[in-house]
Amino acid sequence: LPFPCIPVNAIACTMKTSTSLIPFAALAAAFALGGCASRNQVDAVSAGAANAPSARSDRIERSTPGIASSASTYEGYKRELAQHISNRNAANVYPGRPQALLRSVIVVKYVIDAHGGLVRSEIVRSNRDGETEATALATLRRTAPFPKPASHLLRRGHVEITETWLFNNDGRFQLRTIAQPQSDT
Repeated sequence: LPFPCIPVNAIACTMKTSTSLIPFAALAAAFALGGCASRNQVDAVSAGAANAPSARSDRIERSTPGIASSASTYEGYKRELAQHISNRNAANVYPGRPQALLRSVIVVKYVIDAHGGLVRSEIVRSNRDGETEATALATLRRTAPFPKPASHLLRRGHVEITETWLFNNDGRFQLRTIAQPQSDT
């Protein structure tokens, strides 16, 4: 399950959901167990609607700066990001070639700011496999901050990336940008 975001510098806070106030201690425990989710996702889960449309996107603000990227082209930066995501989520990435018939193909559009922060992410194509959708969005949240993009790649202070997650039956994935060709059998 996705969990609510907690500011790193928070001393004490509460978050109002549709049914109750969640104390800071509970939020801190949730954050330690699973990362961040959007307010809409928290409301959907608290209302018992885990598959609500709002669970298909995240709006996340991160101000922690990333390391500068060495890529000078959009495609080079996209490859660097794919490798960064795969490295940070190695336990969920399968080695070798993708199986012939994939369990799921999830296309995610995400936006990175000039400092490498994840601004937002959303599912743009899916077979409606909620588990793989959640995994794809969670990998982005776990990976941030990202390498800072070169200034000439920015448009209005952001760079927008579209990436495809290729899921095998076991729930592990590869990113299409750096994936090997699919198996024949």
